[in-house]
Amino acid sequence: MSGTVGIVFVSHSSQLAAGAVALAGQMAPSVTLLAAGGTDDDGIGTSFGKVMAAVGEADGGAGVVVVSDLGSALLTAETVLDLLPDDERARVRVVDGPFIEGGVAAAVAAETGADLDGVAAAVEGARSAWGAVEAPAESAPPAAPAAAERGEAGYAREVLVRNPQGLHARPAAEFVKLANTFPMKVTVNGKDAKSLLGVMSLGLTAGATATIASTDDGGDTAVDALVELVESGFGEV
Repeated sequence: MSGTVGIVFVSHSSQLAAGAVALAGQMAPSVTLLAAGGTDDDGIGTSFGKVMAAVGEADGGAGVVVVSDLGSALLTAETVLDLLPDDERARVRVVDGPFIEGGVAAAVAAETGADLDGVAAAVEGARSAWGAVEAPAESAPPAAPAAAERGEAGYAREVLVRNPQGLHARPAAEFVKLANTFPMKVTVNGKDAKSLLGVMSLGLTAGATATIASTDDGGDTAVDALVELVESGFGEV
């Protein structure tokens, strides 16, 4: 297989599908993202023909993940899957997960080079990414970041989020893509630094403190690189 995994967004609304593609495209510009929304005449509903065509077009050799917004859209996608030739069916995953969150997570996973199963898992993982989120507590303005610390728990550094809008979708995607270039496990405030929805669920606003850490051998390289990215302000300051 070659290339990256493609993503097809199946929605009852052509506008919603197109919007999901536009949003995901901001974070995964190299991934083939296709909308299959609405009926054949762009009414509210789904189109077998649109989904079939999009699945074929999105497959550049690495496979396709299909996400859908409602039950009947999922049924249409599964019907398309059932009617594909065996060799094509093996390269398609129809995943029942959150439409926007799952689709965006899948797109970023594909952008980082994840394989077909990895991209499908990103959609499924979106179900629980927000489960443990707590409302940010009111606090005094954060102090200056602490120096790097290395101990039995690994290597950790604190860094202030400098860009005015915090780790919103685009910078969070940049953060996650960089984290995925390292084989070591890295966390940010206890969340997996390689999970887009996990990072976004932290609600890191401007002036917030992020603790980036790794317990793996060589993890300091990844931590330092991610701290440098956050300190750069993601090109927004």
